[in-house]
Amino acid sequence: MKELFSKELKEKLEIPNLYETDWKDDSEVIVRARYYDLFSSWEWYLLEADIQEDERILCFGLVNGHERELGYFTINELIDINKKFPRISRDEDFQQISYKELKKKFQEPYRPYPKL
Repeated sequence: MKELFSKELKEKLEIPNLYETDWKDDSEVIVRARYYDLFSSWEWYLLEADIQEDERILCFGLVNGHERELGYFTINELIDINKKFPRISRDEDFQQISYKELKKKFQEPYRPYPKL
């Protein structure tokens, strides 16, 4: 399983610091990464992140779990879950999209099978 986050990854994905995208239009805010739970439907969509002085990686993004909401989460929490049993992964094939596009995706009806 690949690492969930690093300083190099933050630079490579050009992840903005916390609050850098405040007041920007949803079409200008880019979803930089997607994390998911292999054994549930939980997903974390990363918009911004900062490495704190205490080495916590504080993120802001869309969490799609029991509810779908914008909020803060830490990569450290996801790493702690993986210590017990590796189940959280970063989507290596995720294509960055705007937050506006992501919201649109969630407004479309769920189709478990291709539309015929």
